[in-house]
Amino acid sequence: MVRGRLILLSRWTAGIAFGCLVCLVVLSLRGAGYLEGVELAGYDWLTRLAAPDAGANGRIVVIGITEKDIRRLDKWPVTDHVLKETLTILCRSNPAVIGLDIFRDLPVPPGTEELNVLLGREKKVIGVMKFGDRGVPPSKALTGTDRIAFNDILVDRDGIVRRALLFMDDGESVFSSFPLRLSLEYLQANGVTPRPDQDRPEHLQLGMTTIEPFEKNDGSYVDADARGYQFLIPYRKESFPVYSLSELLSGSLPPKVFHNKVVLVGVMAESVKDLFYTPHTRGFQSAQPVPGVLLHAQIMGRILDMGLDGRAPMQSLSNSLESVFTLFWGLLGGIMGLRIRSVPLFFMGLSAGLVVLLALAHAAFSNNLWIPLLPPALAWVSSAAVLTAYSVGWEKRRRAALMEIFSKHVSPDVAEDIWRQRDLFLENGRPKPQSLTVTVLFSDLKGYTTISEKMPPASLIDWLNTYLDTMTGAVMDHSGVVDDYVGDGIKANFGVPVPRTTEEAVRRDARNAARCALAMKDEVDRLNGRYREQGLPEIGVRIGICTGSAVAGTVGSSRRMKYTTVGDTVNTAARLEAFDKSLDAKIPCRILISESTRNLMGNGFLTQRLGEIGVKGKDKRVIAYRLLGPAGNEAVPFQKEARHEN
Repeated sequence: MVRGRLILLSRWTAGIAFGCLVCLVVLSLRGAGYLEGVELAGYDWLTRLAAPDAGANGRIVVIGITEKDIRRLDKWPVTDHVLKETLTILCRSNPAVIGLDIFRDLPVPPGTEELNVLLGREKKVIGVMKFGDRGVPPSKALTGTDRIAFNDILVDRDGIVRRALLFMDDGESVFSSFPLRLSLEYLQANGVTPRPDQDRPEHLQLGMTTIEPFEKNDGSYVDADARGYQFLIPYRKESFPVYSLSELLSGSLPPKVFHNKVVLVGVMAESVKDLFYTPHTRGFQSAQPVPGVLLHAQIMGRILDMGLDGRAPMQSLSNSLESVFTLFWGLLGGIMGLRIRSVPLFFMGLSAGLVVLLALAHAAFSNNLWIPLLPPALAWVSSAAVLTAYSVGWEKRRRAALMEIFSKHVSPDVAEDIWRQRDLFLENGRPKPQSLTVTVLFSDLKGYTTISEKMPPASLIDWLNTYLDTMTGAVMDHSGVVDDYVGDGIKANFGVPVPRTTEEAVRRDARNAARCALAMKDEVDRLNGRYREQGLPEIGVRIGICTGSAVAGTVGSSRRMKYTTVGDTVNTAARLEAFDKSLDAKIPCRILISESTRNLMGNGFLTQRLGEIGVKGKDKRVIAYRLLGPAGNEAVPFQKEARHEN
């Protein structure tokens, strides 16, 4: 028992070690950045799958300068006069704040002075700049005011925007991003002011939501540029009211369209090339870029959601939790690999695990938590595959050891049945000793010694092998297990190694043994006909059968083992075979069975009661029967019952 537990323990220990090794490889690949591209594609897929359909955003309105507007104005950039007229109309509509996403570092006359006067007067207008030494400075009319914001957009290495900036600094001053600056104006008008988080003062809190800054290894990123104050954009499927510049200047838009709204003015014409890809717009089937002004609107919408509605920003697990999560799936895959022995079940389990992982990732993502998808999936698949291969190899070795004991002595069907039910009788990788009800058959050749003295060795071996092969085939054909060959004798068991749990199963074993004996009788007649033609000695066979309790198990050393049965039932079957060798000496095949076998066989056989006989090694006399043939065989002669001593 202890050895069995050690074997099982060593198997599971090896499985856990394999699983941990696979996880270590996966985590190493991930840490080196080899999985980043695929993981970010998975992030995009989850974004498209999980982003809720928010409909139209009622807080933001966009005035887009389209290709038609540029053709109508016949000039790009639009003049300062056009911008002055645009801002004048918007300011009259009493918006909450106006964001001008158009650079005005250089004058575009006519109308420059009028535009500068308006920019200096209207406090609701926020202008843009591009950050850095190589950036674009703001309009001179706004320089030195707090109505300037940078409109830089972070683009990942694969060309997709997944992160947004809130703040940046140049070592001397801190600058706000365009979406944040506009959002703060709107939030303050609605009673929400930015403040540091109470527990983490370095983190920004808007309303009830704290925005944790993005770190360089968050989520699937590996050594990303995390300068400034960044956050992952929790994209939503929403639209914004978009009007063209021509519609605004024509006076066809009522003032209520812009009342108390955030109004963004920017370029949407493709020729200007202010276009970006997002997870929504660069999928497997589509690649439609988004104008920068709409991207700013999307980012601002998320900031307003956090400040006014308390929506959580997109977050990710810590590196240690991601490693634990990956390790968990790797070990889970290893456990499955050790438990499943069927290829179809393996693929079903593998698919089910991936479905569960995807569902878990989708549910978490829908709640703005980004959990790793590819590393645990790789760990799950790889561990399951490696451990399944290991388990299959282990099972093959186990099966080989078992079949080494049984396969040469049973039919393929019985061998397969033995393997399927191995857990019922295996212990420590070998059949365990057990008490069971078995029907034992012994057969022996009559006069074998005399025959062997008259035949050359080679002819004797061929003659004997032909006989043994034929008799063994009869045993296998009737679901018996050949236990042993003793010279010219055969010992077979019916009802091993899987214990019989029903009376009908025990009865079936007794019938199988009886049919096997009658089949051996027929084979003797057939062989004798062949031997007569070849001038070889004819054979006679004695068979003894007994049903009862016996102990079954393996005996021998680790180098050579055999499965056998021992006990009184075995001894009785052997004594019935050897009983009174002069009895029925002229019959080619004599079959004696015990009363227990006779009672279990049923009415499908012809038998003759011999009566009580004395057998060697037993004080109690045994009631024996001749087995004559199947029921209905009228050619079988009957003899009177007799009492015999041996």
